[in-house]
Amino acid sequence: MATHDASDTRGLPLFGLRKTFISEVAPAQNHAGPAWWFAFHRNRLLVEVGEDAVRVPCRERVEELGVRIVQRHYLGRYDGLPCHAVELADESLPDGMDFKDLRQVYGLLEEDLFVLGGRAVQIVEWDRTHQYCGWCGSRTHTKEKERAKVCPQCGLHNFPRLSPAIIVAVERGEEILLARSTHFPQGMFSVLAGFVEPGETLEECVVREVKEEVGITVGNIRYFGSQPWPFPNSLMVGFTAEYVEGELALDPTEIAEAGWFRADSLPSIPGRISIAGRLIKWFLEKSRPPL
Repeated sequence: MATHDASDTRGLPLFGLRKTFISEVAPAQNHAGPAWWFAFHRNRLLVEVGEDAVRVPCRERVEELGVRIVQRHYLGRYDGLPCHAVELADESLPDGMDFKDLRQVYGLLEEDLFVLGGRAVQIVEWDRTHQYCGWCGSRTHTKEKERAKVCPQCGLHNFPRLSPAIIVAVERGEEILLARSTHFPQGMFSVLAGFVEPGETLEECVVREVKEEVGITVGNIRYFGSQPWPFPNSLMVGFTAEYVEGELALDPTEIAEAGWFRADSLPSIPGRISIAGRLIKWFLEKSRPPL
């Protein structure tokens, strides 16, 4: 895999937190004071609602929120304060609060807390779906000092699942390949993406996915960056690639439209919430004429 020049914008930390987060499994025994509570019911986050923003509850005890808890998971410390992921028993809403899908709160919630919310919802969902052993059916236990569910009968360990996927910006001269997925709104285009298959390298996945979805061959594949994507548990690994040969031939089950676009004639594209938006921004900045 090729490396990049230090002045190149690819490869820089794209989705790092502005403040320090220390990942931990067990909280300090002597902590007293406020903590962040990422509380979910059916993967929707409980937030305090303001006029132009939403906030994650920060209280000394989760019981102060007036909600019923199924499970609680310690995540670590953000800016010195403990963070907890919580599964709620029902949709009972305290005054001034609401449940929001994570996608709904982007831009309204502080960006660091949005990232931590993505971590929290994946831990809650993993715990909820691994209450029983997939091998022998016994009730599992949460392992101490490690993020794992353990079967007491057969010893099977289950860890939080990550599904790696590639996402790639394909260039052809001064053009970028953009496509509209069959589940995208009319007029919305993005770069290509797809899940990695067992036994496949990331680079092989880039070549296969592009070939399968739009029928062309690509080369000069270079790493760009990565982003955790909690919808539901993906790790998006970004690349850039160059067109080699072939004519666009779309897989109609995946791609509704696709085409080559210059920087001055782009269709509607994703915002900066996603690495897709960052890849397209990289192409745009790269295409600007020098001053």
